[in-house]
Amino acid sequence: MITIVFETHSFSEDNERGTASGWAHSRLSAEGRRGARELGERRRQDGLAAVFSSDLWRAVETAEVAFEGSGVPMLLDWRLRECDYGDHTGRPAVEHIRDRALYLDTPYPGGESWREAVDRVGRFLHDLPLRWQDRRVLVIGHVATRWALDHHVGGVPLETLAAEEFAWQPGWEYPLDLPAGHPS
Repeated sequence: MITIVFETHSFSEDNERGTASGWAHSRLSAEGRRGARELGERRRQDGLAAVFSSDLWRAVETAEVAFEGSGVPMLLDWRLRECDYGDHTGRPAVEHIRDRALYLDTPYPGGESWREAVDRVGRFLHDLPLRWQDRRVLVIGHVATRWALDHHVGGVPLETLAAEEFAWQPGWEYPLDLPAGHPS
């Protein structure tokens, strides 16, 4: 079994503006850098074998600030990205949250659906036992990353996740019990 500790990326400049970033890069705000340092204080002595992060700047910067000089391996993986909002990237976040159930199975114009994003993260989850069996790893990602964990590990339907309001907390833990080489 692998224990996955999930943390969201810290507060970004797009979060401050109320903008939905999707696959667009956004740097951490001053508040976000403080949050990343707090994440590091919370997790540096947490027995982590590795930190996996989305390759989007806000997640990478969160990992770098939190774990700089710690010696914990940091691995970037594009599959941990947020849902690709396509032409809806940069729209107001409140509009995006209100309408996300419309895109559970229908891709955003020029982007992907939430189900496609969750399945993409699911492929990452199926690869973890190849190297990280019986270890504790941290994953830094986005809403799509957390939905994938709730869906693939916790069995929560995407329809339920789309209807829930996001409430930040200092991490979530998921026990992943897949055999190495499990087919995706």
